[in-house]
Amino acid sequence: MLLILPPSETKRDGGAEGSRLDLSSLSFPSLTPQRTSTVKALAALSRDQRLATGALSLGPTQRHELARNRVLTSSPVLPAIERYTGVLYDGLDAAALSEKERRFAASHVVIHSALFGLLGADDLVPAYRLSHNSRLPGLSLGRHWRSGVSAELAAHSGLVIDARSEAYAALGPAPRSENSAYLRVVTAGESGRRVALSHFNKKAKGLFARAVVSAGIDHGSIGSLLDWAGAAGIQLERGADGELDLVV
Repeated sequence: MLLILPPSETKRDGGAEGSRLDLSSLSFPSLTPQRTSTVKALAALSRDQRLATGALSLGPTQRHELARNRVLTSSPVLPAIERYTGVLYDGLDAAALSEKERRFAASHVVIHSALFGLLGADDLVPAYRLSHNSRLPGLSLGRHWRSGVSAELAAHSGLVIDARSEAYAALGPAPRSENSAYLRVVTAGESGRRVALSHFNKKAKGLFARAVVSAGIDHGSIGSLLDWAGAAGIQLERGADGELDLVV
């Protein structure tokens, strides 16, 4: 089973002293050529403050992000599950995972980065700034990632639960099949019709990811996942077009 999460714009600083980015050590090695291109393009862009500020949609207080980008290959690294911060990752709470839970996350949680493509939860990455809608000169992130990411997800023989935002899912759609589903966070509207949530979406996905990791079950089918969720008090239901609705 793979649970695919979106990244976050905010990143934690730091990393092990003396550690450095090693693209060849990352999961999904077929994506190494694309990773090499994006790392080079982002570092080059970030040397031009005026151009990079616009391309990366940075405000006046975010210029430090350019300094991060300029030293991508020499700054210290952290596991991806610890590097990303924000509401979703607060819910997942990697720091509080047990060793057993951490091993499960390393094997089953995937984070889709605009810079690195698909990352395993324990893949070591530096702090950086690049979002799905950033503009790298001469490189369209959609065209750059789509076929390679989709091919990796299609090659996975087990269950794939896609909890990415629609913007990140567009950078490499997961195959729609009986063993793959896109996760939506919804609530019941006044008419009883299910309404997709935006404000609580990330928190709900983070808490769901934490519950999946804590349970430590390698679900082989959507039916197995639904049965577990029901027993765990999580309202997870089949939605439209093969989607799964996480009801909050």
